Amino acid sequence: MSAVDLGSQIDSKKQELMKLREKYATRQLENTSQIRLVRHEIARLLNERHARALRAAKDGPLAVLSTR
Repeated sequence: MSAVDLGSQIDSKKQELMKLREKYATRQLENTSQIRLVRHEIARLLNERHARALRAAKDGPLAVLSTR
């Protein structure tokens, strides 16, 4: 999964969470555990994005060239 895909997945999950919260507030949400599941999915995606950023910072921008 590329960084762009990861970012778009995070955005879509955040939008899904907003919709679930709106349904919860208007008492239209029957399964409230969906909110928790989506929050955990967002956390997993954010964790992956952070791990990639740390790896990129550790390796540096010229890491690809220095592997020869």
